[in-house]
Amino acid sequence: MTTAVTTTAKAPQKELTKRERNRVIIASTVGTTIEFYDFYAYATAAVAVFPHLFFPKAESPTVSLLASFATFGLAFIARPLGSVLFGHFGDRVGRKATLVFALLTMGIATFIIGLLPPYTSIGIIAPALLALMRFCQGLGLGGEWSGAALLATETAAEGRRARAAMWPQLGAPFGFILANGLFLIIVSSLGHTAGDLEGAFMTWGWRIPFLLSAIMVAVGLYVRLRLDETPVFQNAVNEGKKVDKPLREVFKVAWRPLISGTFVMVGCYTLFYLVTTWVLSYGLGSKEAGLGLGIPYTHFLKLQLLSILAFVVGIPLSGWLADAWGRKNTLGWTTVAIIIFGFSFNYFLNIDTATETSVLSFLTIGMFLMGMIFGPMSAVLPEMFPTNVRYTGSGISYNVSSILGAAVAPFIATALAANHGVTSVGYYLIVVSAISLLAVVLMRETRHHDMNTI
Repeated sequence: MTTAVTTTAKAPQKELTKRERNRVIIASTVGTTIEFYDFYAYATAAVAVFPHLFFPKAESPTVSLLASFATFGLAFIARPLGSVLFGHFGDRVGRKATLVFALLTMGIATFIIGLLPPYTSIGIIAPALLALMRFCQGLGLGGEWSGAALLATETAAEGRRARAAMWPQLGAPFGFILANGLFLIIVSSLGHTAGDLEGAFMTWGWRIPFLLSAIMVAVGLYVRLRLDETPVFQNAVNEGKKVDKPLREVFKVAWRPLISGTFVMVGCYTLFYLVTTWVLSYGLGSKEAGLGLGIPYTHFLKLQLLSILAFVVGIPLSGWLADAWGRKNTLGWTTVAIIIFGFSFNYFLNIDTATETSVLSFLTIGMFLMGMIFGPMSAVLPEMFPTNVRYTGSGISYNVSSILGAAVAPFIATALAANHGVTSVGYYLIVVSAISLLAVVLMRETRHHDMNTI
């Protein structure tokens, strides 16, 4: 077996033309936009649709919501498995082919969700099939992000790696805008209101975003099939530095970056799923029953769509800062700001005093901070690993942190808010972000890391 050694490959490497770099930008951005669109469509339905259609009626609406969130969390368990599966082929076969299959896995699962019959038609098989498709979504996304990040970083110009790597990160807000924007259009067109379980939206309208993903996947495949392999990976192939078993090799030579990368990301994930998935359930929850703010569904979707623009602004800003100021400085000070933000939950979201304006302020600040912490990650995590295990290593770190920071976040936050008030949710974010801050302080600065290092 070929093993990793600590040398730097200096073989001549193809320099990409401007047209080729633009093609990489489009491919990495379009692909992650589709992947995140699929993921967010599920997240939105997990709050507004699935508790009512795919699970048996419970005495408490909180119980049904928690059951839906439990299924939502299955994808995060699948994501590390997806990073291992697709990482193996990404490090053995190549970035391009692996990205194509990751996109297909996610897209097919999402399309099938749009066809599933509800609990009233097939009983317990309905949530079982929903859980299976959610698991497949997680497998696909587990292989998608790291591949798109490598596509961007391994083709970036000298000194501009974080700015190049921000393009796949923009797929997150773009996908969010597409998914939630489409839900808003459908809900408004069909006249759906919260609590209406018999109308057109709950009967068939919610299926449209899932079925339309097939068109988006076709576009993504067209773009990705026209790509060439990344020059950094091709250089590793030419030097004979590929490994037979990337998973075993990454634990052998890069176990420290695996741990570091996981905890660097965990606060980022927690923040994002608090200000997207959990806050949607809290915002829509019955105020009279003490479950939330009682904001109408369409109103809340509009607030989210406005706030996501701050996410779009934060990503390129943080990419520029990460190149100019360094990865550690950018991540460290942003994490400090997130910790301060955690103390504001009761101010913005108090069930007795919150308004739509205060909720919009909360969402906008949270989304901007999310852009600032998320933007550099697609450069930071790949930079931690040698080329021949980079797909596997960066994918495992990214997706294990998704279990610790995202899979449980809506579930824990819902339980905390119901039993201890919204202030406790802010404290939860503070604790997790403090862990990430420690990991950032202990990590090595990777701004000048040579991506050809093996």
